[in-house]
Amino acid sequence: MSSGWLSYGLFVYVIGFSAQILFSARLLVQWIQSEKVKKVLTPELFWELSLMASFLLFVYGWLRDDFAIMLGQSITYFIYIRNMQLQGSWRKIPYFLQIFLWFFPLFIVLYAYNNNVIDMHRLFKNEDIPLFLLLWGSIGQILFTFRFVYQWIYSERMKISHLPLGFWMLSLTGSFMILSYAIFRKDPVLLLGQLFGFIIYTRNIMIGLKNSNKE
Repeated sequence: MSSGWLSYGLFVYVIGFSAQILFSARLLVQWIQSEKVKKVLTPELFWELSLMASFLLFVYGWLRDDFAIMLGQSITYFIYIRNMQLQGSWRKIPYFLQIFLWFFPLFIVLYAYNNNVIDMHRLFKNEDIPLFLLLWGSIGQILFTFRFVYQWIYSERMKISHLPLGFWMLSLTGSFMILSYAIFRKDPVLLLGQLFGFIIYTRNIMIGLKNSNKE
């Protein structure tokens, strides 16, 4: 294997691990603040770190020819932006950066064109990912993504950004599926990210159930 391919592979993993570090950091911030008051909180920094991490992981998924990763990030990316709008932190971002972030997924799609045709064969018939594994990983990503759809609907009804108990339950279930996908895929980026999340999801469920019992 040439040094060029090694350098490219290292570059791809740096992007992926950077995304997972940011995802883990958002959970750590949320967990620490919640433990202080013994109540599940939703800090502004949670959504800001989420958006940055999603940005990087979407790029990582494309560079890895991994449709399951791209599918999950393409939906949650805009939910992160909406939660930032609900909390008021979105308007603090410079306007030109807001425009770029809104249209970033479209930029990736346009860049992906190969002779004016998106190379879907590269995504769906990747020889490194058997069809059954691709389906399992995609279903896991859909479930993992649905937690934010659920959170978004809940927050819109309450008119406040909040992480309800159902969010954490969906997180734990989806995380298990993605974790098993990562093991078969031999993807250290997904593996390390989901292992850390397991602890936080479980702890938030415990705090949420305790508060529900008190109420």
